[in-house]
Amino acid sequence: MKIQDVRTLAKGMGIKSFGKTKVDLIREIQRQEGNFDCYAKTEGYCDQVECIFRESCISEKK
Repeated sequence: MKIQDVRTLAKGMGIKSFGKTKVDLIREIQRQEGNFDCYAKTEGYCDQVECIFRESCISEKK
């Protein structure tokens, strides 16, 4: 997911995105949704199958 898509999603949730990295912004979205803020913390496996960031999360290098 591109950063602009993440910013658009955040804006729709009332989250300000200015000055935030993609990872930080996604984690804030995850918290607001009531999910774990685990984006880019995975070790190659994720059991959060309903998360919209799952695919990019597993491949994110952090």
